[in-house]
Amino acid sequence: MFQLSHFKGGLVLDGHKKISTSSAIKPAILPARLTVPLQQHIGHTPELLVQLGDQVLKGQCIAKATDGISASIHAPSSGRVSAIDEQAVAHPSGLKALCVTIETDGKEQWCEPSALKQNYRDSSNQQLLNIISDAGIVGLGGATFPTAIKLQSCEPATINTLIINGAECEPYISCDDMLMRERAKDIVLGIQILQQVLAAKQTVIVVEDNKPQAIQSLQQALQKQAIDNIDVITIPTRYPTGGEKQLIKVVTGKEVPANGLPADIGILCQNVATAYSVYRAVYLDQPLISRIVTVTGDAINEPANFEVLIGTPMNELIAQAGGYTANIGGLVMGGPMMGFSLPNDTLPVTKACNCLLTRVTEDTRQIPAQACIRCGECAEVCPANLLPQQLYWYSSSKNFDRAQDLHLFDCIECGCCSAVCPSHIPLVQYYRFAKTEIWAQEKERKKSDNARQRHEFREARIAREKAERDEKLRLKKELLAKKKIEEEGQQAAVDPKKAVIEAALARVKAKKDNTTEKPKNTDNLTPQQQQKIAEADQRRQQKDNKDEAT
Repeated sequence: MFQLSHFKGGLVLDGHKKISTSSAIKPAILPARLTVPLQQHIGHTPELLVQLGDQVLKGQCIAKATDGISASIHAPSSGRVSAIDEQAVAHPSGLKALCVTIETDGKEQWCEPSALKQNYRDSSNQQLLNIISDAGIVGLGGATFPTAIKLQSCEPATINTLIINGAECEPYISCDDMLMRERAKDIVLGIQILQQVLAAKQTVIVVEDNKPQAIQSLQQALQKQAIDNIDVITIPTRYPTGGEKQLIKVVTGKEVPANGLPADIGILCQNVATAYSVYRAVYLDQPLISRIVTVTGDAINEPANFEVLIGTPMNELIAQAGGYTANIGGLVMGGPMMGFSLPNDTLPVTKACNCLLTRVTEDTRQIPAQACIRCGECAEVCPANLLPQQLYWYSSSKNFDRAQDLHLFDCIECGCCSAVCPSHIPLVQYYRFAKTEIWAQEKERKKSDNARQRHEFREARIAREKAERDEKLRLKKELLAKKKIEEEGQQAAVDPKKAVIEAALARVKAKKDNTTEKPKNTDNLTPQQQQKIAEADQRRQQKDNKDEAT
């Protein structure tokens, strides 16, 4: 059905896997204290649901996924919430994160099961997506992207091929190998649920040829269940075949476009451990509260794989693997190629923790980096077909624009370039630095843009409010003036005769005021003259009275 291809570059590395696969998966001992970080996935921190002193049950949701990209967090065991604070977590940044500490009571008492109890085939796609989301399932291959979001982002009936990634290409790590060996049937059941949600036309489980027992277990599980729409494909062992884009290239011959997603070419990838978690969520009503962790390396006494509750202190897990040897030099979370060193072993196990790798003292000695000799070996082994040498120059000189022109963000940080560099230059560290700086600059730019937009909005709001006030004042003045005119007109219309009389009285009064003079002295006049003046005054008074009457 598939004609295998190959990707450019890559390395053939010593696997060192047999040292941790000689025994079955062991259940880790329940610790007295579980420290559960709220941020264990790509995306937003979920909303905290518990308070200090609360009693919680195993599987109880203690932090609910928010809108957007997020994943819920659940109590790995029953007990009491003894702390909610910032604590150190396993992360390359070394920063602290908000954690919920649970003092376990040893009862392992589960919370009430969900209401949905039916065959998954009778459930709608949305019901299945809700179950996967509520269970807090994320990609367990290393990316920890919320699985429900990844499934929901695909348009209906657009996925032609569902690839289940069982490659596990990095040295030392064997948790997926042991999971496929021991729980192949459950993995297949989880794959069938993913098939129904995606309506994928074809499904393949891809396993590297250095895992013959896992391949056999999967094939037997498919045969026993008479499943003919899922195939197991064996591919050559080469690092980093387990990378999503590299795996797609090997299986289908197609290449994911730059800045694109596998769904753009009708393909979706899920890890075998993710499929197993989907099975547990749908069939057993169990959220993601534990995972398989490989404890291995040259400085551990009894390398093995453990099923570990999320939040278990790493030092307790190390103790169950026989403890360190005398030449312990360091502890790495992940594999030797893409893992990162831990400052101490008291940090909690998270959903992203697939391996704890111990390193001997000799392996931790750093060889001083020398000048680049331009040998080109880094470009030869780069599986992303990039130019690591030029990326190093631009990243080290902080010329981030040129680094982005050379597709810096297509780098999967596999470490192949660093592994073959004869000058021992830690190339991947420079790429990580450049990406972090670019993200920080982008964040600051968005912050500045938001501040500018808020300022412009405030200025526009103030101007708008002032214009609105001025307009209201103008309208008010116009209304008052109009009202005054209307009142005067109404008074005149009510009694026009009275208005005329009042106007005439006002004219007479004004005339009196203007014509009134001081009376003359009549003492020296003759009686005849005084009589004439009196008669004139009488006539004038009669005339005025007559005018007032009319």
